[in-house]
Amino acid sequence: MQRRWISAAAAITALALVMGACGGAGTGGTTGASTAKTVKIISSLPMTGASRTQTVEIVNSIKMAIDETKITNVTVLYDALDDATAAKGSWDAAQEAENARKAINDKQVVAYIGTYNSGAAKVSIPLLNQAGMVMVSPANTYPGLTKGPEKGAEADEPGKYYPNGKRNYARVVPADDIQGAVGATWAQELGSKKVYIVHDTELYGKGIADVFRAKAKALGLTEAGYEGAQKADNYRALANKIKDSGADLVYYGGIVDNNPAVLLKDLRAVAPTVKFMGPDGINCSEFLKQAGPAATETYSTFGGVPPEKYTGKAAEWLKNYNAKFNNNNPNPYAIYGYEAAKVVLAAIAKSGDKADDRATVQTNVMGTKDYDGVLGKWSFDAGGDTTLTQFSGSTAKSGAWAFVKELAAK
Repeated sequence: MQRRWISAAAAITALALVMGACGGAGTGGTTGASTAKTVKIISSLPMTGASRTQTVEIVNSIKMAIDETKITNVTVLYDALDDATAAKGSWDAAQEAENARKAINDKQVVAYIGTYNSGAAKVSIPLLNQAGMVMVSPANTYPGLTKGPEKGAEADEPGKYYPNGKRNYARVVPADDIQGAVGATWAQELGSKKVYIVHDTELYGKGIADVFRAKAKALGLTEAGYEGAQKADNYRALANKIKDSGADLVYYGGIVDNNPAVLLKDLRAVAPTVKFMGPDGINCSEFLKQAGPAATETYSTFGGVPPEKYTGKAAEWLKNYNAKFNNNNPNPYAIYGYEAAKVVLAAIAKSGDKADDRATVQTNVMGTKDYDGVLGKWSFDAGGDTTLTQFSGSTAKSGAWAFVKELAAK
C-alpha cells in the first residue's frame, strides 16, 4: 500500500510569515524557508495484517499533523509505505529494507517515520544511518535500539545499528526496560505469586519478556515456566503445560499478529482462572476482537494513558481526530503518530533554508528539547529516547480496554 498526501504549506511570503509564526512549529526560532522548497516525509508501517487497524490510525494522525502545520515556503509531501506482506500477514524484513532504500534514493525525503515493530527498526536504522536520514518511531519499544545491556539489550547493542557513529533514531514512546518492569510490579500487586512467561520469539516480544522476567525474579515471584512460542494455529500443548505448572498468571511478550488471542483461548479451555497479561503489543481492539469472551481477566500495560483519560492538549487532539475521521476514540498509538510527525515538522521548519537538507533536519530532530506537544512537555535524550516515563494498566471489559491505574516500577 502506498499513498501520497500533499500539504498546502507553500504560500505567499508575507502571509506565510504570519502563518508560520502563528502555526506554532513548536521549537521556536526559524519557521520556514526564504525560497520555495519541497520535501517529503515517508512512513513505514505494517498496513497489512492484524496491526492494520492501529497503523491506519497512525497514518491518519500523520496526515492530520501535516495538514495543520504551515511552514513558510515549504511544501511537505507524504508517502505511507507498507512494511508488511500478505503472505506473512505481518511486517517483513525484506519489505522494510526495500522501504528504507526507497526513502534513501528519493532526494526529496528528509525524514522517515517508523517503524511500528522493533524488529523492523533493527533492519532500517542502520540503512538510514549510513544515508544520514533521521528516523522517528511512534511505537518501537525494544530497549536495545537505543540502550545498552544494562537495560536488557544484547552485548553489541545499540552500537551496531549506528555504523556512522552518529545517532539518527529517536522514539516518542517509552521503552520496554520501563514497561516490562511495571508489568512485573503490577502482576505482584494483582496477587500473583507464580508466573509463566511466554514470548513470540521476535526482538520486541523476547526483549520485553526478559525484562519482565528479571523484574519478577527481583520481586520474589516464582517462575513457573519460560519459553518462546512462534505464531501457530493452536497452542493446546502449551496451554496444558501452563495448567500443569500451577501458574496463576501468564505474561505474554509479543504482538497481536502472532496469535496471542489463540493462546489465550486455548488457555481458557483448560485453566479458566489463570490471569493473562501482556504489554502494548496486545493493547489493541484487534486482540480483544480475536479473543472474544476469553479476554476476561486479561491485563495490559501501555505507555501513557488511554484516550478516555486524555486531558489538555491530548483531549483537544482526540476531539479533533474523532471529528476529522468520524472515529470513536482511536487505539492508543494514534496520538504517538501525531506527535512523531509534529516533531519532524518542527525540525523541518526550524531548518529554514536547509529544510531540504537531511543532515540539518536530523540535527534538529535529535536536538528536540522541552517540546510542548500533545503528550506533554518532553525532550529526546542523547540516545534518542523520550524523557516521558508514564505508563498505565488496563483490563479487558465488555470487549474494550478499560483503564485501571497509572503504573510505576518499584
